[in-house]
Amino acid sequence: MAQKTSKNTKRKKTYKTVNTAPGTVSYTGTKQSLETKIDIVNYNKDACDFRISNKVEDAFHFKGQEHVTWININGLKNTTEIEKLGLHYNLHPLVLEDIVTTNQRAKLEEYEDYLFIVFKMLHFKSEDEIVYEHMSMVVGENYVLTFQEADGDVFDDLRDRIRNAKGRVRNAKADYLMYTILDAVVDNYFTVIEAEGDKIEDLEETLFIEESSSNTTTTSIQNQKREILKIRRTVFPFREVVNKLEKSEIEFIDDKTKNYLRNLYDHMIQVNESIDLYREMIWGLMDLYMTNISNKMNEVMKVLTIIATIFIPLTFIAGVYGMNFTNMPELSSPYGYYIVWAVMIIIFIIMLIYFRKKKWF
Repeated sequence: MAQKTSKNTKRKKTYKTVNTAPGTVSYTGTKQSLETKIDIVNYNKDACDFRISNKVEDAFHFKGQEHVTWININGLKNTTEIEKLGLHYNLHPLVLEDIVTTNQRAKLEEYEDYLFIVFKMLHFKSEDEIVYEHMSMVVGENYVLTFQEADGDVFDDLRDRIRNAKGRVRNAKADYLMYTILDAVVDNYFTVIEAEGDKIEDLEETLFIEESSSNTTTTSIQNQKREILKIRRTVFPFREVVNKLEKSEIEFIDDKTKNYLRNLYDHMIQVNESIDLYREMIWGLMDLYMTNISNKMNEVMKVLTIIATIFIPLTFIAGVYGMNFTNMPELSSPYGYYIVWAVMIIIFIIMLIYFRKKKWF
């Protein structure tokens, strides 16, 4: 008879290394877009033009104009369109490869006439679900190209400012547009981290409720710990990217923009400090939870110890008078049974009073 496989048997993971040629444009992520959507924004201080297309060729005629052009590609699955755009803007093949390789950590690379930046965008899909999205940016003298995995981003307010000529975006060059995009991403880091901080504080309050010490609490703490560590791995490298960007010697980055980038670097320091703080808090919650469990176990053991201690002398007396020896004077006494009960009750009361004075219960 064949033995049944246990449901708890852990499946062995298989790891496969795919060694492709350098510069191969092959999407490694899992997010699928129904179609590639291309947002095209072309503007100067006097006018702006917003277009949505699914053909990257619609953005080619903006190159070389005195306007600032922002081309945002939603959906990295369609590598053909990305390669067309890379060929049009003369992007290095390794840049195109990194654009669609979603396991890249945040980094900054300087080329002859453009910058290439890789970072992660975080935003909420629902109240409890955080979306981790790989994003890349190419910044030239009068253009910005952004690439994101799927629809949905944190740039609606920025688009509104460009459309309605709010702030100084329309009066600035592509380097300032680059800053505003990064600033929108970092501002959303704060939103995500604050939400995670609220969850940790709620967990901390829950731990002080006696009925809350359960497997559900343990699972919540573990899930929160994994979430914080994932956010840290995602966000932490971006601080050095901003630092290098502020100190770069690229000609098309204005000194005024570097002042904004310096402020952005300060924000990234705050973000990382908050993440480290919440990471320490979640570790503290785990220690607090284990301490609560230990304290409750100690309380149970203390009660059991008190009960056992009280019954030791009573058991001794009952054991002595339970022996069937002939020469035991108390056995022939008409009041022996009542005397033994009285002695046992007195011992019981004395021990209760003693433990009470010791504040053991």
